[in-house]
Amino acid sequence: MDIPREDPLAAVSPLDGRYAGRTAPLVPYASEAGLIRARVRVEVEYLLALAEEPGVGLTLSDDEADALRDILAEFDAEDARLVKRLETEGAAGYSATNHDVKAVEYFVRTETPERVHPWIHFGLTSEDVNNLAHRLLVKPAVEEVIVPALREVRDDLTEMAREHRDVPMLARTHGQPATPTTFGKEMAVYAARLGRALGRIDAATDDLSGKLAGASGTYAAHRAAYPDVDWRSFSREFVAGLGLEHTPLATQVNPCDDLAALFDALRGANNVLLDLDRDVWLYVSDRYLGQEAAAGETGSSTMPHKVNPIDFENSEGNLSKANSDLTFLGDYVTTSRLQRDLSDSTVKRNVGAALAHCLIGYTKTSAGLDKVAPNERVMREELEANPEVVGEAVQTILRREGDTGAYERVKELTRGSRTTLDDFRALFDDLDVDDATREELRALTPATYTGYADELVGELDEET
Repeated sequence: MDIPREDPLAAVSPLDGRYAGRTAPLVPYASEAGLIRARVRVEVEYLLALAEEPGVGLTLSDDEADALRDILAEFDAEDARLVKRLETEGAAGYSATNHDVKAVEYFVRTETPERVHPWIHFGLTSEDVNNLAHRLLVKPAVEEVIVPALREVRDDLTEMAREHRDVPMLARTHGQPATPTTFGKEMAVYAARLGRALGRIDAATDDLSGKLAGASGTYAAHRAAYPDVDWRSFSREFVAGLGLEHTPLATQVNPCDDLAALFDALRGANNVLLDLDRDVWLYVSDRYLGQEAAAGETGSSTMPHKVNPIDFENSEGNLSKANSDLTFLGDYVTTSRLQRDLSDSTVKRNVGAALAHCLIGYTKTSAGLDKVAPNERVMREELEANPEVVGEAVQTILRREGDTGAYERVKELTRGSRTTLDDFRALFDDLDVDDATREELRALTPATYTGYADELVGELDEET
């Protein structure tokens, strides 16, 4: 087949093919063009900062400073293409650099007066630019795309929890019938867990930190050129001005413990949703949840009746892939041979892919939640079919009344056999308890044995 490379059908990854529409919000932060622009930003901001440092010999007029800012403000796709040509084939009088950061330096030269050229990338190593550029992309990608998508899922779960807080449902522990709960309370558990996970992501994003200290992290070139300038203070202020924490101790590379912490926080949120996806899948399978059938959608190529929980399955697959990528990234970017090796450079280009799989997973979970609703009739039928679950309440009340054999008595009646409420009532009639206790026991039903489940949903007001 002869398919043009720019055609989505030619994409070697589903992120830029099948799922391109879903990953589009990440393009400004995860694309090659986005990385190029972020590097340009660092170089431009650095020039402006040098001009503000009184001990350095660079001066800029107001017009020249504004012109520098315009480089970034007006940076577009054609500019990104020019940088790429400077790197791969040569352009604007420069030979091909075969070096992505040097190509950015030459691009800035094409946009500035010659007297400024010696100051572009002054004293820097490529990692000074790259570590800052990557974080200038990851931070807004998480804050503006990833976190809002996660909050939408959290809000969906919160709404479901509140709406169905008192819908009784059989619980299962070890896959077996267990003390009843409510559907709303179970959704509240996930909403609360996701809320805490979001807090960890926010904290990790706030802690993203940058390094600007030269080839071995010693500011050696800077100090050699201008020994009277406090370059450590300059670096702190410059990095903070980019909205990042400052990393004072580094080799040539930023150690990346901050990125690893963020990746771990994202994995934590993904694990919550993986747990949710699998539970909802089982609820659909048990018919506890009904699904809305999308008009025109096909559930099976051979079984016309099927309405599959495909959104939750898709989310599970993408979040599992995201977690695999995030684990790998967190392990890899925190290591470097001695003061620097380049293996992390290609690895960091995959951060956007990990975030993209996260985003697909979040949007798929949200879409799935929008299509399901509790089937209260099925839930009540299941409760009525498993009256043995009130056995816990029976033996606990009898313990309260001083019956030391209560547990064994109920175990003999219920374990490994089908039990009815009439069986329980026959037991109650033979008990040596007062009439009030007997009536208390006879009033027990699986549907009403839900403890504080509906009230526990109110805890979300404190969690969120």
